[in-house]
Amino acid sequence: MQTVLGSGGQIAEELTRELHRNFTHDIRLVSRNPRTVHETDQLVPADLMDPGATDAAVAGSDIVYLTVGLPMDSERWEQRFPAMMANTIAACQKHGSKLVFFDNTYMYPRTSTPQNEGTGFEPIGRKASVRAQIATTLLGEMEAGAIDAVICRAPEFYGPGKTQSLTNSAVFHRIKHGKRPMVPLNAHTRRTLIWTPDASRAMARIGNTPDAYGQTWHLPIDPDRPTYQDMIDIASQVTGKKIHYSTVPNWAFRIGGLVNPAVKEVEELLPRYRQDNIFDSSKFTTRFPDFRVTNYRDGIHQILASE
Repeated sequence: MQTVLGSGGQIAEELTRELHRNFTHDIRLVSRNPRTVHETDQLVPADLMDPGATDAAVAGSDIVYLTVGLPMDSERWEQRFPAMMANTIAACQKHGSKLVFFDNTYMYPRTSTPQNEGTGFEPIGRKASVRAQIATTLLGEMEAGAIDAVICRAPEFYGPGKTQSLTNSAVFHRIKHGKRPMVPLNAHTRRTLIWTPDASRAMARIGNTPDAYGQTWHLPIDPDRPTYQDMIDIASQVTGKKIHYSTVPNWAFRIGGLVNPAVKEVEELLPRYRQDNIFDSSKFTTRFPDFRVTNYRDGIHQILASE
């Protein structure tokens, strides 16, 4: 049995498809209101804030994937993520389940220095501090030999379907709907984005590779790091028309945050858009050289061509 905690989001759905396609049909999906991806999926409604419900959801699982996503709400993150991590660790320890944690890069330094699996945490802001806290908690249990676990870390998303990210919503979705894309802060810094289906496929691969455990892995990305200008140029080629964009300065986000809580939550992330963002996934590509990564041109084409 392989169990996905936090099913329903784009990452979890793609993960479920990949597990079913290449690893097992014995899949359990867990969330407040889980829905099947395949007819054979087992559904378990559970609130991961409840230790008993988490324990019951994990029972009988060989591998557990923690893929929970929450809305951009610092207070909610502080209340829920540490408790969900603690409950998941306890349940996996009790039932002897392996744990695969899907993580992000919020806790990394806000610099242009390339990020690899050895990059130290320097969290600035509430959301970054929460992510550092839960990753550190799991790393401590791993180093103590108290759990067989692995951390799969991904940079900012772009992708199809329900993929959520600042780049997807402000750039690609606006282009798709005939609107001018809005670039945060700087159109000429190099960006690292991960295609969400690639992230999910790679996580399934790592979760089913016994010698991958006990480590942190950066999930695979196209090694080309285009700027927003480059990405919009690709979109222009895909659509066959010149696309013009607007660059949104920091002060505009600050003013927007005064009236829109969602915009205010984004402010913490903005410093990472001022300079290059270089995420290094060479460890993964060296270990899994046959893994095919989606290049930016193909990814952008798929987003803009989808219904």
